[in-house]
Amino acid sequence: MERSSKNPKMKTGDIEVVATDIEVLGKCKNVLPFEVNTDQDVREDLRLEYRFLDLRNEKLHNNILLRSKILKALRDKMDELGFTEIQTPILANSSPEGARDYLVPSRLNPGEFYALPQAPQQFKQLLMVAGFNKYYQIAPCFRDEDPRADRAPGEFYQLDYEMSFATQDDVLAVMEEVIPFVFKKFTDWKVDEGPFVRIPYKEAMEKYGIDKPDLRNPLIIQDATSVFENSEFNAFKGKTVKMIVVPQGASQGRKFFDKMVEFATSDEVGAKGLAWTKFDENGEVTGGIAKFITSEIKQNLEKNYGVKPQDALFFIADELEKAQKYAGLVRIELGKRLELLEKDTYRFCFIVDFPMYELSDEGTIDFSHNPFSMPQGGLEALETKNPLDVLAYQYDLVCNGYEMASGAVRNHNPEIMIKAFEIAGYTEEDVKNRFGALYNAFQYGTPPHAGAAPGVDRMVMLIAHSQNIREVIAFPKNKRARDLLMRAPSVVTEQQLKDVHIKLDK
Repeated sequence: MERSSKNPKMKTGDIEVVATDIEVLGKCKNVLPFEVNTDQDVREDLRLEYRFLDLRNEKLHNNILLRSKILKALRDKMDELGFTEIQTPILANSSPEGARDYLVPSRLNPGEFYALPQAPQQFKQLLMVAGFNKYYQIAPCFRDEDPRADRAPGEFYQLDYEMSFATQDDVLAVMEEVIPFVFKKFTDWKVDEGPFVRIPYKEAMEKYGIDKPDLRNPLIIQDATSVFENSEFNAFKGKTVKMIVVPQGASQGRKFFDKMVEFATSDEVGAKGLAWTKFDENGEVTGGIAKFITSEIKQNLEKNYGVKPQDALFFIADELEKAQKYAGLVRIELGKRLELLEKDTYRFCFIVDFPMYELSDEGTIDFSHNPFSMPQGGLEALETKNPLDVLAYQYDLVCNGYEMASGAVRNHNPEIMIKAFEIAGYTEEDVKNRFGALYNAFQYGTPPHAGAAPGVDRMVMLIAHSQNIREVIAFPKNKRARDLLMRAPSVVTEQQLKDVHIKLDK
């Protein structure tokens, strides 16, 4: 090519092709539904309807290639650590895993249904009974849940692994080796190395107001209930008071504080109010609820809570759990609006010591995490403690405010299993009928075992610096769990329904 013909603005600018013949291998309509090689704002439903075109976009295309490389790296690392990859069934039985099941009618067994597995939970435990000491798979999981930006509707993938004769520490050590390895391989951001910080669930709710705290945010929630015990401020009387101190936050104008109050009382958050005040450069209390900050309260805040001149203070008052929740959302929003988050870094932590049970909306005792977990203290704890005080060997891995993995030391003792389910309202017959394979297997010498399941989709989303999990899935469903490309779900024929013994009630 002549030097004058080169075009440095194009990737192929050094190449010239002289065409002598042209054959059209695949015709294309004159007008595309949208431009695929630009970052212009295109309605997502249109992109999903023409996903085969959307995937030509360089950024999205590279996300899918990145996903492939991450999956290979995960498999390579698990193989290196001595784990055996084993596939488990997709057509399975219904199991209480925290969401609605997808049911599949059986043609050969009229009136009976399979359930798509919410996780391979029972199968991986059965593999431990079978003597496969270290199992893993990139497992598809199916849950009928409402979608979110960080959660794909219907189906997702996780790195499922289980280990025999393993403790909680053993399982966490695997994550501390595998996760940093993968993140470092595919990003130039700073990556936390193990051992990761371990935060008990109760402490997480107190300090961060959430069980998936973003440790890039330096703000901490403090309990100020005792400070305002004798306050004349009626909004605080008889309430749990949570406080967030923002260092140097007093420099913000009145509009900033008003906007924060507006955020806290929005339908999205639901708090009844957000009180605030600030200490000026001389340490004097000004603005907001300043008139209720007596000299005694001021001294208490300075001495016991480290409040300094130029600090801003935000307060949430409500019953304990609501106060924690609202304060947690305010903390997150303050971190964003004030740009306090540590840049270009992945911060990991483990949340441990989850409560075994919680109260349902109907006021009954229900499992709060994984129903197959081992309670701390074993059978004695279940028989002697208030169920809501029983902790379990359960743990989550959190990265930058996202839950990235969940796991537990499993309950391998049938006596403890029966008691655990009994507290949640299941009889022994219920357990035998619903989890018969596990119940039966546990009668034949089951090794202690434990495991976890990091979410693959969310891992790729974080490494790809995406805010939307659908951007790292080749063929995702939309916000209403519809596949607009394949037009699913769809109506089926009467004959198809007859084949599986179903009649619709129209």
